[in-house]
Amino acid sequence: MTLVPLKSRDDAWGVFTEFTQNESLVKHGLAVETIMQSYACKYGHDTDIWGMAGMLHDFDYERYPDVNEHAIVGGRVLTERGYPEEVVYAVTAHNSASGLPRLHLLDKVLFAVDELSGLITATALVRPTKSIYEVDAASVKKKMKDKAFARNVSREDILSGVRDLEVDMEEHIAFVIRAMQDAAPILGLQGTGERGASG
Repeated sequence: MTLVPLKSRDDAWGVFTEFTQNESLVKHGLAVETIMQSYACKYGHDTDIWGMAGMLHDFDYERYPDVNEHAIVGGRVLTERGYPEEVVYAVTAHNSASGLPRLHLLDKVLFAVDELSGLITATALVRPTKSIYEVDAASVKKKMKDKAFARNVSREDILSGVRDLEVDMEEHIAFVIRAMQDAAPILGLQGTGERGASG
């Protein structure tokens, strides 16, 4: 029997950048990766697996943006390339159109942070300093209620993700913000001015 070598982050990065050139999509993948790693630590799960699922969840979106193809095609590509089944399942299931129920904690966390990370990014970028250090849960919740703001972010997905994960909305938002702050330079969200003291 031939053992399949474990996939490394470098392997995942290779696949991610093979399919994704758009800078915003790359930063989104990196944001979700770092959030997933933080949640993996919180829940006592494998940070490599969770981070990989986060990075790769939208890796096929640039080529397959159609809701009936996105993540479904990606899941097939990841299977063919020997990625762990739990990563493939979480990536595929994060698109509701796949028809796969989000059964595992990994699936639920990925869905719960995906759209929220986009809303947090948008909230940071409209700040005068463009800094995520100036963002807090209250400011994100306020922007969430403004339907004209970041229209492409699904509020229903955010709410559904929080319900499925059975977490407090404000605590969840604050956790995601902290995770993104830790990776601010990589995400281009460290801001143009000095770090502020509060949101």
